[in-house]
Amino acid sequence: MDHAQFIPGHAPTFAADADIQSIDPGHDAKGLQRDLEDQLRPDVDEPASGGSSHQEIPARSWSLTLRRVLKVAIGLAIVTVFGWLPLRAIWQTSSVEAVVNARLVTLRSPIDGRVSAQSGHPTASSVVNEGEVILRVVNARGDRARLDDLRRQMSRLENERPSLAVKLASAEAAQQDLARQSSQFREGRMLQLEARIAEIQSAIEAAMSRREEVTAAVERASSLIKSGSVSTVELARLTREQSIAQQTEIGARRRLDAAKVELTAAKNGTYLGDSYNDRPSSVQREEEMRQRAGDLNADLAHADAEIAWLSHEIDSEQLHYVSRSEADIKAPVTGRIWEIMTSPGEDVRAGQALLKLLDCSGAVVTANVKEGVYNRLQLGDQASFEPNDGSPAIQGAIVNLTGASGAPANLAINPDLLSKEPYRVTVSMPGIDTTGKDCAVGRTGRVVFNYGAP
Repeated sequence: MDHAQFIPGHAPTFAADADIQSIDPGHDAKGLQRDLEDQLRPDVDEPASGGSSHQEIPARSWSLTLRRVLKVAIGLAIVTVFGWLPLRAIWQTSSVEAVVNARLVTLRSPIDGRVSAQSGHPTASSVVNEGEVILRVVNARGDRARLDDLRRQMSRLENERPSLAVKLASAEAAQQDLARQSSQFREGRMLQLEARIAEIQSAIEAAMSRREEVTAAVERASSLIKSGSVSTVELARLTREQSIAQQTEIGARRRLDAAKVELTAAKNGTYLGDSYNDRPSSVQREEEMRQRAGDLNADLAHADAEIAWLSHEIDSEQLHYVSRSEADIKAPVTGRIWEIMTSPGEDVRAGQALLKLLDCSGAVVTANVKEGVYNRLQLGDQASFEPNDGSPAIQGAIVNLTGASGAPANLAINPDLLSKEPYRVTVSMPGIDTTGKDCAVGRTGRVVFNYGAP
């Protein structure tokens, strides 16, 4: 029974009973054909067995025939396999070279300072998640002059505020005491005027009685003067007293009106008189103290408003100072550290590159092709990447074509390193595994293009 064994990297070998024939992997198709012919040619030099019977000849002939047929079938299979692969590679339109690639994100220092590591010393190939703090830059000599000035102003206002509050409380107490005094003075003045009005009313009533009495006496004297009972002198005296009584009543009524005016003014807070001005000193002092209390209250409110503003400014300036003196370098994407260009303890300048991060979420395949292939490709054409490690092909689409112009420089593997052909193609491969540690970047293979496919 024949046996067939395939050893990777070597041509297949065949064994048939005691006859073992090998096929040199360096032979071409014609060499394989010659070997098959040698295997199938009858062995004329084989001596006949003198002692064998005629019945053994057909069995041996059948065995040789079967063995030859198996050898022919195996040879044809080898020719088919090793012939089909070169033909298939010739018929397919593919790249010369191809490599899995990804975008690099360069992280730079936003401030001057010294680098310190977060969560241990980061190393190349370390996997980081989006938003994770990788490095920290601290500037111990950050400018904090404005922050210190704001804090001094805050301290001064906080020290002045208790004094303003004490002055305000004292002014309000004095104002209340003076208001009480002025209220008592007003009440006393109104009682005084009310008593004067009552006195004047009594005087008016007395003057009216006197006027009426004199008027009656004048009327009697006028009726008796004709009979001679009353002299002319007496009549003149009574007439004079009548006039005086009338004037006395009129004067009392005028004093009553004046007293009522003073009472009305006193009720309204205005005082009339010859011995004092319109407002007594207690009322004036009470008004002055009220105004002072109002000014102190305004000053206190202004101090509170300024303290609140300074507090907000201090918080804002504190954040600005922290942003100028401390900066966390965070990963903008989930990926792998590709290159570290600094180390903890190193002083860096603002804008200096600290590390490069491999963006594993946007893996692509960069390939170079011959000019004839390049000129037939279009953006959006379908393509498949066949890894050299024998992994299944991955489907994608062309997203960039670069001819004589320079290729993008922000990729982990510079496409210019693919130097066999100057025409380069970038293919988006959503199916590439981006969860691994290395995102498959650097894996080689070839890209097979499908022209015009949607």
